[in-house]
Amino acid sequence: MPDPADMPDVDAAGARLERALARLEKKAAALKARSAPVEDDLFAPRAAPADTARIAELETAAREASAALGRAADEVRALLDAED
Repeated sequence: MPDPADMPDVDAAGARLERALARLEKKAAALKARSAPVEDDLFAPRAAPADTARIAELETAAREASAALGRAADEVRALLDAED
């Protein structure tokens, strides 16, 4: 395996991953902080429209995070394959 010090592209990709993860964690924490606590009750009434909107925001953030991590992983794989 090549020395990581000789792979500036991988280092740059890693730095982008770290920044993306930090932004996603910050966004998720902010959305989570705004969310009302969820009752774990099978017979609880359905979520209010405001809660439904928050849930949709969290789901969107999760999809965005998943897509960003997938793209970053693809970049890292491509860089590693190019080094071989």
